[in-house]
Amino acid sequence: MIIRSCAVFCGSRFGNSPAYAEGATEIGTALAQHGITLVYGGGHVGLMGTVADAALKAGGKVIGVIPEFLHAREVMHKGVTQLEVTPDMHTRKARMFELSDAYAIIPGGLGTFDELMEIMTWKQLGLHQEPIYIVNIGGWATSLVDTLNAAVDQGFADPSARRLFTVVQDVPELMEHLSVNVPA
Repeated sequence: MIIRSCAVFCGSRFGNSPAYAEGATEIGTALAQHGITLVYGGGHVGLMGTVADAALKAGGKVIGVIPEFLHAREVMHKGVTQLEVTPDMHTRKARMFELSDAYAIIPGGLGTFDELMEIMTWKQLGLHQEPIYIVNIGGWATSLVDTLNAAVDQGFADPSARRLFTVVQDVPELMEHLSVNVPA
């Protein structure tokens, strides 16, 4: 599989550690340097804005997908390469799915968890085979991964669910995975 685009799911807030914004900057820059289009939620706030700004600064292509109600609140990033406005959140996620060859989950909250769970469920159901990477920047995802493992251990998910995603510890490790499949 050739990776030409990667959706990054992340927070619209910065979180409590400077490591999160540093990681968002690093991933945006690295995607651009590898010629991988960033697909993200279209906002200019929090880590979403940070990852987009970093990709743009490094000369990358950035596609933002934002639902109308957030567009109307003017939280969208006006400087992205391409901004798509969808009627609702469900359409936003479906469109991000259509545009992406891989998924990277970096620090975020409830919306980020929602996006991760949906894209993993779609993979479990055979709707896609694209790689899903949980990037454990600053250890933020440790308890999330523990929860996913607990679902298996407690019999609520098949052990094969552990193969739906790959945990990487930082952006360089993520890029090792993604760059294997980048067109020359």
